[in-house]
Amino acid sequence: MNVDDGNIFFSAPVSAAQAGMRLDRFLRETVPGMSRSRLQKLIAAGYVSSDDNIITDNDFKVHSGDSFAIMVPPPNEAEPEAENIELEIVYEDDDLIVVNKPAGMTVHPAPGAYHGTLVNALLYHCRDNLSGIGGVRRPGIVHRIDKETSGLLMIAKNDAAHRSLSNQLKTHSVTRRYVALVHGVIPHVQGKIDAPIGRNPNDRQSMTVTRTNSKNAVTNFTVIKRYKNMSMIECRLETGRTHQIRVHMSYIGYPVYGDPKYGRRKDDFSYGQFLHAKKLGFIHPTTQKYMEFESELPDYFKEKLNELEEEIKDE
Repeated sequence: MNVDDGNIFFSAPVSAAQAGMRLDRFLRETVPGMSRSRLQKLIAAGYVSSDDNIITDNDFKVHSGDSFAIMVPPPNEAEPEAENIELEIVYEDDDLIVVNKPAGMTVHPAPGAYHGTLVNALLYHCRDNLSGIGGVRRPGIVHRIDKETSGLLMIAKNDAAHRSLSNQLKTHSVTRRYVALVHGVIPHVQGKIDAPIGRNPNDRQSMTVTRTNSKNAVTNFTVIKRYKNMSMIECRLETGRTHQIRVHMSYIGYPVYGDPKYGRRKDDFSYGQFLHAKKLGFIHPTTQKYMEFESELPDYFKEKLNELEEEIKDE
């Protein structure tokens, strides 16, 4: 793999022999054409992630099966600018902020999307009150959801809060519930999908269920409502793999409606995929009290559900 500026690259999965290595050393061995010092700078600046979680510690020890995304910025990339973009703020204090991200908004700047991101909006709203652990390109960003997924995200306003929230994500103690509209009428009320996920060898920008170079992934779901040809479900993740819900639901034959990568071509893609991060709960970094938040479904999501309700009535 040759490294070019302005692109995103993916490392090979960590082998059993490489488990326990420092992240910078592992990437140096698996990403040709890049010095260890440059890799260390990219890590510190928040350009390396795994399963949508930003890693900024060069001392991070890799685990067998891990894979990493490395964003290599253009040589003269400017720092993100503060932009007066409206934010739906669910909660805010001196340590953190919880926002309800709309579908269509990218979380942080990346090649081809340097403006209009959540980071641009946060820089305007919070000024200098954002954690620096994620680097200048991802200030305050602890975790991500896909551009076309709507819903709740937590952002750290100082480094102590960032470390606390990141650790909770790492130990899977954060409560996260998603609501999705999927194709097909699921006959059972509850289900559990236990299928490993890894990079698709034929398309490195997508994920797939595979036994090769993958990590365990578990999604639990409950059917909330059945329609004529669709089902609305709530998903609870035991793991946090990239595109996990989308990959798993497609794998069992019930792809998310409007999903441009794993869905069906006939879908309406004008709004985004019908996947919403509805519930978010965590231990507050300072008070140590559990906090939980919920957000309503977007209007377009509600309108689609109303259409489906009408179809049932017309039968």
